[in-house]
Amino acid sequence: MNLSKEIAEMIIKMLDDGDSTAEIRRNDLAQRLGCVPSQINYVISSRFTPEHGYIVESHRGGGGYIKITRANYDLSTLKMHLINSIGSQIDEKVCRANVVNLFDRGLLSDEQARLILAATADKNYRTLPENLRDSLRAVILKQMLLETMN
Repeated sequence: MNLSKEIAEMIIKMLDDGDSTAEIRRNDLAQRLGCVPSQINYVISSRFTPEHGYIVESHRGGGGYIKITRANYDLSTLKMHLINSIGSQIDEKVCRANVVNLFDRGLLSDEQARLILAATADKNYRTLPENLRDSLRAVILKQMLLETMN
């Protein structure tokens, strides 16, 4: 198992063992795993994002820590938050992360998730000018979410 995956799994276990919140002292965790603290930062910034359903707070200073919370919104709040966070553009990677997160939470069926991913895949937009691709993907994703998340 690679180190990033090991760090992510350890944090997920902390979230599962607690009340969907984990407080991490970056240096302590890095020392326990035998890695540099920046590796912990990398995992948190790439795998524990709002798109993946997490809220991350950083508390600096004496005894500082990183607090990771699994976001538990009701459906209408989640839909509003997600649609607002998409903005006017979204790339395929972030789009995919959002759709997978919704599927993992049981808010989209397998069929709905597959249809949205198919409609928002990069290959569909290759004939468009590059500056329009992410804008069109954002419009389509928002509309599909509005129609599927009832």
